[in-house]
Amino acid sequence: MFDQIKRTYGGLDVCINNAGLGIDAPLLSGDTAGWRTMWDVNVLALCICSRETFKSLHERGVDDGHIIHINSMSGNRVLNHTPTHFYSATKFAVTALTEGMRNELRTAKSHTRVTQISPGLVETEFRSRMLPGDDENTRKLYRETKCIQAGDMADTVVYALGMPPHVQIHDILLRPTEQVL
Repeated sequence: MFDQIKRTYGGLDVCINNAGLGIDAPLLSGDTAGWRTMWDVNVLALCICSRETFKSLHERGVDDGHIIHINSMSGNRVLNHTPTHFYSATKFAVTALTEGMRNELRTAKSHTRVTQISPGLVETEFRSRMLPGDDENTRKLYRETKCIQAGDMADTVVYALGMPPHVQIHDILLRPTEQVL
């Protein structure tokens, strides 16, 4: 993918890591394949894309790129909801990796910024994929709660990208006003 970006566009200055996956795989009874899939998508893919973005910036002498990690409120707290515990672990890893990346960029004297955006309940297919067979409860939740929408997330990304080069938005936590947890 990054070779194609380089051939087509010459490189990239901004990377928005937005892939996220949750599988109902509890810590005490979950399927190892489910854990591995979540780890590969939520953690490893984010690391690879971030590394390749930095390489692209460095190769071209670009010192003011921006890497945005779309994380989750689950990277900041653990709910008493068994299906989400391993998912939360992957999102806590993203939080740690984000700060580690900031440290490495400072050590490299890079002005590339790293922003973490952690939303709560966003109206997407995420919940129905994590909890298949619970579609009625998902529809009910989305009917009864004014959730974050894709446009809200886009506005948040634009806000972070719109800061002047000397300002790094570290972390944005957002959730629907009506969301309890």
